[in-house]
Formats: sequence, structure tokens, C-alpha cells
Amino acid sequence: MKKQISYDDSPTLYLIPTPIGNFEDMTFRAINTIKQVDILYCEDTRETIKLLNHFSINKKLVSCYKYNENNVKNKIVEDLKSGKNVGLVSDQGCPIISDPGFVVSKEVIDNNFNVVALPGASAITCSVMTCGIDANHFLFYGFLNSNKSKRCDELEKLKFVEFPQIYYLSVHDFFDYIKDFYDIFGDRYCSISHEISKLHESIYRGNLSEMLEIKDELKGEYVIVVDGYKNNFDFNNMSIKNHVKLYLDDGETLMNSFKKVAKDRGVSKSIIYKEYYKEDSD
Repeated sequence: MKKQISYDDSPTLYLIPTPIGNFEDMTFRAINTIKQVDILYCEDTRETIKLLNHFSINKKLVSCYKYNENNVKNKIVEDLKSGKNVGLVSDQGCPIISDPGFVVSKEVIDNNFNVVALPGASAITCSVMTCGIDANHFLFYGFLNSNKSKRCDELEKLKFVEFPQIYYLSVHDFFDYIKDFYDIFGDRYCSISHEISKLHESIYRGNLSEMLEIKDELKGEYVIVVDGYKNNFDFNNMSIKNHVKLYLDDGETLMNSFKKVAKDRGVSKSIIYKEYYKEDSD
């Protein structure tokens, strides 16, 4: 076990969130940290320079994006070894959260330097707060696979998750993605947020079937919050064996199927176990 003392004045990698649309969401601490670090690594220097110019900050920028992280990570460790403090930003939002940064931060941690994350703007929290779904617990999934077959496999594994789920969507495949949600999850309630924090922010709330009708209105990237699985099925007229088979067909083990059936029916697992094998012997 290793313990990090985050503010011990040792060379540190700072993970700095940036606004997802509105520059006014930049925190005072983030601005001051960018000013104070010796080097700022960023996903796209063209995007970051706009942010720095807005706040009249002059800082050396070095690219750190998805395809060069494995090379850049060693340079950042060398910077830290030489006593420099390093900042890392992605284009919008928080580094590492569906953005570059993990490879670098893991290498820094493995070399026993501090990694400090600053609070800041997040499309995840904004979309959850405005979705109109009870989200005391939720699953953030991020981007689904762009390949339809693999994407559907992902959704099949997620369809029985009882918590609201958050995904990032690109408008280019919006209709296909929503159709996959609808086909696999059923016609669940959802919320789709667009242009979060910007002047033209819009939020669509309704069932997935309704979202299929608005594809021509949409441009850009979106955050979708889909309600969790609700077990409203009446199992009273279904045999224990067929009920267990529902879960077996979805890839669950026999014992996990017993647990799920017991939960569905509000009885103990031992009762399901006995009834299942009793039906076999009858």
C-alpha cells in the first residue's frame, strides 16, 4: 500500500477540468493552477490556446492525446523528476473521463509522484441533475462501441442494470444508437442533453420511441441518461422452471438465476431451489 500526501510541495501532476461549453464554468483554482504549473499538456493545442487566450494566460503547451500517450508519459515523468509541476487538460471536461489521461496518470503514480485532480465542469453530473430520473445511484458507461454487433453485445449485458445509465452519443450514429437502445432495453424513459452549459442548451425528455422521431433536429454530441431496468413483469402465472430459464438464457449461472428469481418473487433462494428440483422430479 502507498499513501499519497497530495499537498506536500513535491512535484505533482495536476488533472485540470476545463469548461464543456461555457468559459465561465472555469474555476478560479483551475485558472491559478494552469498559471502556476511549469508545463501544460493538452489533448489539442488549438483548443487549449483558445481557453488560455480567453483568460490571458501564456503557457508552454505540449500535445498529449490518445495516440501519443504512451510516448508522452515518459516525458512527463522526466519533467517531474526534474522538479517541475505539470498540468494536464483535455479539450472539454475532465481528463481520463472518456478522455486521454489514464496512461499518463498511471505512469506517474507508478513512479511515486503525486496525481491531484481538481473539481470542475462535467457533462455527467449536469445531465444527471437535469434528467428527471431518480439517480441516487447511477452507472456511467461513456461511449459505446461504434460497431453495431459489439455495441448490441454491450447493451445486452447492461439491460438488467437497475440504475440509470449514462452514455455519450455522437450525432453521426444517433438514430442507430437510439434504435439499439429501444430494441434491447424496451421503451424506457430517458433524457438527452445537448450543448450543455451553452447558450443553445436543450434537453429532450421522454421515452426512447419518442427520441426516434427527433433525429433530424440533432447536431453535435449528446449525453443520454436511460432509466434503469424495472421488473414489472407478473411472474405469478409462470412456473419456477421457466422463470429460471429466462435468466439462464441471458447467460446467468444456475445459482445466480436462483438468486434473481428469488428476488423477483420476494422469497428465499432455498425455496426456489427446492421448487425448481421438485418440478424436475414431478
